[in-house]
Amino acid sequence: MARLRKARAGAAADARLTAAAQAFDASQPPAARPLSTMRREDIEAQFRAAVRSGAGAVGAHCIHELWMRGEFAANIEAALAALWQGAAAAIPEWLPMRHVDWLPALYEVAGTFTAARRGRYNIYLVLLDFADRHRGPYGLYVGMSHYAPAQRFDQHKAGIRAAGSVLRRGLEVLTGPTLHLQGIARAEALRIEAELAEALRDAGLLVEGGH
Repeated sequence: MARLRKARAGAAADARLTAAAQAFDASQPPAARPLSTMRREDIEAQFRAAVRSGAGAVGAHCIHELWMRGEFAANIEAALAALWQGAAAAIPEWLPMRHVDWLPALYEVAGTFTAARRGRYNIYLVLLDFADRHRGPYGLYVGMSHYAPAQRFDQHKAGIRAAGSVLRRGLEVLTGPTLHLQGIARAEALRIEAELAEALRDAGLLVEGGH
């Protein structure tokens, strides 16, 4: 009986959070962290409700917020698996498919860069498989292109003007940290590509590219 009451109370709390989730704009970029003031237990309850309802964007923001707070890798991996199973079609492209422990630092560093002029060039980041390196298991490629990041990644993997590190080691595009660096002038993209790569190296990441 006590277990039933607990389950009902949990379901009621999740229902309230489902309604609360509709109060924030889940289309916001991850850097906005719309759940930053929410308690951990409430984020977890909201995440469960999002998985049940197939609300991929809400679930992605829940995972992202816990990730930025330094949640254990095993918990992030489990949440990613649950969200992909329950809401794959609605997950925004900015949510990585695997846990990367330095993702919070990546957002922090990338967030310090801005472009003064608009154009048609994009800064993009590719997660690299460096499991064979003592500083692994992951590295990062920094690039710029007038193609969309996902399209440029596909070109790399197909051997089209490919960087060897992305061709051999590229896992996925890390879209979120550079969403604000899309559609910028070529001169700005060239500058930011080089400076961002250097700043990430200074932060201790294993970085390729950034010519």
